[in-house]
Amino acid sequence: MDFLKPKGDYRNLIVYKKAECIYDITYYFANRYLGKGDRTVDQMVQAARSGKQNIIEGSAASTTSRETEIKLFNVAKASFDELLSDYGDYLRVRGLPEWSDDKVREVRAFCRQNNDSAFYRSIAPMRDATTLANLCITMIHQEMYLLLRLLERAKRDFLQNGGIREEMSRARREFRSQPTPRSCDSSERSESSGNNGSYGSYGSYGNNGNCGSSGIR
Repeated sequence: MDFLKPKGDYRNLIVYKKAECIYDITYYFANRYLGKGDRTVDQMVQAARSGKQNIIEGSAASTTSRETEIKLFNVAKASFDELLSDYGDYLRVRGLPEWSDDKVREVRAFCRQNNDSAFYRSIAPMRDATTLANLCITMIHQEMYLLLRLLERAKRDFLQNGGIREEMSRARREFRSQPTPRSCDSSERSESSGNNGSYGSYGSYGNNGNCGSSGIR
């Protein structure tokens, strides 16, 4: 039983790719549209980074600890919650508009099919603060949905299979329940021995005292 199942590369996960896009846009946004010395710059960048990095760490931990995997994915979700609030605050206190439902649906459909961070880095300088803030709000909502699905799957796996220790215990029990190979005992040795006490051509031992290929196993 393989209780340490290898996981795929986290970089292939959509939830990670989208987190990387959010981080890259946030890094540009915070340094471009927030004043120097504004503590919100570091807070937003660190929240975006925390969300991304905890997905990496959670994916890595999933091989050895489902409990740690779930904990880190929850930390990632909390970080994106914080970032979502920061973008909402930016628009609200400046009297900037949030996108209409129709606009959100349009952009959501586009972002669902485009998760290349290089693309968003290329368009960021050509968009104003309102557009970038609304874009990130839309993408964060998508990211939260993906994280919830990831958490649900991790919790389901834990409930069905338990933690790694439980899987190791099951693997050990299964191993012990398998029939063990028969060893050569003294009665078998005496029956197959010759006058000089050594095993002949049909015996289990060779000259070195190890079970031979034709011996009883």
